Amino acid sequence: MSRGLYAALLTAMADDWDAGGVVRTICQAWEDAPPGAFVQLRLLAGIHRLVLTGQAPELVPFYPNLGGTADPAAAWPLFQPVLAAHVADLQAALTVAPQTNEPGRAAALLVGLFEAVRRSGLSKVRLFEPGASAGLNLLVDRYRIGGADPQSWWSGPAESVLVMGDAVQGPVTPMPFTVVERRGCDLEPVDASTDAGRIRLTSFVWPYQVQRHDRLRAALQIAVSEGVPIVDRADASSWLAGQLSVAPAPDVLTVVWHSVTRVYWPAEETTRVGGLIAAAGQRMPLAHVAMEYPVAESARAAELSVSVHSPGNPVDTEVLATVADHGIPVRVGA
Repeated sequence: MSRGLYAALLTAMADDWDAGGVVRTICQAWEDAPPGAFVQLRLLAGIHRLVLTGQAPELVPFYPNLGGTADPAAAWPLFQPVLAAHVADLQAALTVAPQTNEPGRAAALLVGLFEAVRRSGLSKVRLFEPGASAGLNLLVDRYRIGGADPQSWWSGPAESVLVMGDAVQGPVTPMPFTVVERRGCDLEPVDASTDAGRIRLTSFVWPYQVQRHDRLRAALQIAVSEGVPIVDRADASSWLAGQLSVAPAPDVLTVVWHSVTRVYWPAEETTRVGGLIAAAGQRMPLAHVAMEYPVAESARAAELSVSVHSPGNPVDTEVLATVADHGIPVRVGA
């Protein structure tokens, strides 16, 4: 298991650092990095990218996402020479901040979208996502997502290569909808249409989380075949100000959604985003769907909330569900 692999590697790399080995050489400019920089995850992802790109075939047996079953206790003697042979590559890898785009969270966001459509009475949707990474969750209508009872409901095309059955536990009223526009923003957008972008996203998913790798692989396949959504390089509030300045047709619901993004925003950014949504909701039908932790750095489960705005009416806000870190399962009413 790569949970064991990463534990074994981190222990060995710490010893190598203390001994003045290759790990110290690679990380020598990062001694004073804050804990939130997650230098160790950047290094592990950099090694993962070497494996994914065929530059370290001798390490494949240690990666379950690539079919590996080797004992992590035997890893370091094989990993250490790879690190020594790729010092410059791994130094460059330390400049790449951890970033994922978890398509499992689309299951939670879909439940919020169903509720927004039901409450607004509008089935045409333009979908805006700040913090979209590669924009994979904007393809929610291309994924096959279902409830705990496979006979209860399904959403998305039956032929989809990404199937998330048993994703949602609890009562859900599925609603038909059509996405007429989809767009996102991110401070560091990843281009899922490129090999480099796909490998980057894959490298930050821990190798033992095989189901996550399967979901990501399928979502990336859909993104390439269906067309990658536009993800602009911008901060959330500046970008939303521009997007929300243009009202859609009266029969279109504007939906702003995001997942595990607010924890990375400064407090003032969260305030600005909330203000922009509230102001736009006085001019047009609008829903705000959020899968976020209730308190920054909280150990509590993420919550799925939906707020529906319409001109001249009070805001209708409700917490619908609790959600696992990677989106599945979604526990409606919990």
